Amino acid sequence: MSWPSWTLLAQSILSGIFVGALYGLLGLGLGLSWGLLRTINLAHFAFAFLSAYLCYQMTVVAHIDPLLTLFAIVPLMFAFGAGLHALSDRFKLTPFSSLLLTFGVMGIVESVMQTLWTADPRKMESAYADMKLRAGPLFLPIPEVLTLLVAVAVSLAAWWVLKHTDLGKALRASAEDAPVAAAFGINQRLNGYLLAGLCAALAGVAGVCIALSTSISPSQMYAWVGVVFAAVMLGGLGSALGPLVAGIVIGVSEAVTMAVTSPSWAPLVSFTLLIAILLVRPGRVR
Repeated sequence: MSWPSWTLLAQSILSGIFVGALYGLLGLGLGLSWGLLRTINLAHFAFAFLSAYLCYQMTVVAHIDPLLTLFAIVPLMFAFGAGLHALSDRFKLTPFSSLLLTFGVMGIVESVMQTLWTADPRKMESAYADMKLRAGPLFLPIPEVLTLLVAVAVSLAAWWVLKHTDLGKALRASAEDAPVAAAFGINQRLNGYLLAGLCAALAGVAGVCIALSTSISPSQMYAWVGVVFAAVMLGGLGSALGPLVAGIVIGVSEAVTMAVTSPSWAPLVSFTLLIAILLVRPGRVR
């Protein structure tokens, strides 16, 4: 094992921050759904990658700017998320049953994506792909910079909504004590549909960022499950800023591990953190 140059190490840390922001952005909706709705929504990953493919399709075929595809993708994902929650609410599914349901939806969406776009990896070519900023010896790819800015902006907006709006206070009250919240007139069903839709919309935003930054394939979404779960549990269930901070910590740790040792060691970081959280603070998983 040889120690890398300081330039390589700094570039690795910078890359870790960018990929960690993507972990946090993808984990934000999952953590809010898990912490406030008590739903472990594995379909969140399917929504994200479906959004990535829709962004790819609209950019490559219709020549629409990738960022403008958000105006179509976000409302569509909101409808999917609210509809899935309506199905879960209609049959009064337990958290474990909702886990099985969303895992089934994940498999269905994967099959749809394979049918429409095949199982081959695809890379979206856009005007942003070759754009880079330079800070001394370091390079900042524009797609990754956009992902970081979007992740920070969305996380701060979610934090503000949860802390300073009536909707956020109602959602937190319902998660803390649903019967008492209902007694005070909080419409938990409507709020649940709204939150589920917003979480799926966040998955849509993350999907566009994934399409901008990396190649995509239907089965690739399973590789994100472990690391995003680790970011969510490390950051705290129901937290708006926690997954972003935790995602960056994991991303930087993975990047430094790859720079110092080899890429094959990187997955050990997120899974070691996940196991440590489960052993030290099992109460984080409610």
